[in-house]
Amino acid sequence: MFRVNADTLEAYLDFDRIRKIDLEKLDKLLKRFAPGLKRYFHKGTPAGEPGMRFKMIGYGRFHYVAKSGQQVEWPVVGVALQKNYISVYLSVTKDGASLVQSYAGRLGECRMGRNNFSFVKFDDLNFATVSALLSEADRIFNARRSRGEPEKPATSRTRPHRADST
Repeated sequence: MFRVNADTLEAYLDFDRIRKIDLEKLDKLLKRFAPGLKRYFHKGTPAGEPGMRFKMIGYGRFHYVAKSGQQVEWPVVGVALQKNYISVYLSVTKDGASLVQSYAGRLGECRMGRNNFSFVKFDDLNFATVSALLSEADRIFNARRSRGEPEKPATSRTRPHRADST
């Protein structure tokens, strides 16, 4: 299994020098189009606790209560290095469905999951469409948070964070 051996944001960005430029381009896009989602290093969930174990770059954070009753921290947008690609996880829904699914087929050359997409090179993505997706995720999540609505699970194995559009 591929693992990123990093304990800080800087070490994560430096882990794969070849793909660092792609991470930096994506980071710049997130800062510009999702400014309300602050970047941080997500250390993964410790063994024996609910949630995903792998480390990633998080943008925005929220907490949800897992089926076990434990509170779990998770990024609104997570960016993770995989063995052969970079994955972007979105924990936002619109009208009861995963927000990323409403952009399916328009994000550029990438693989789609239920609430994520993965790419090999940043330049293979459709800049305008990915920018719109990130901007909408930021707007929906922060509008929901400002209304004081409760947070819900947002991992690929559970139901996504519900943040219906306003």
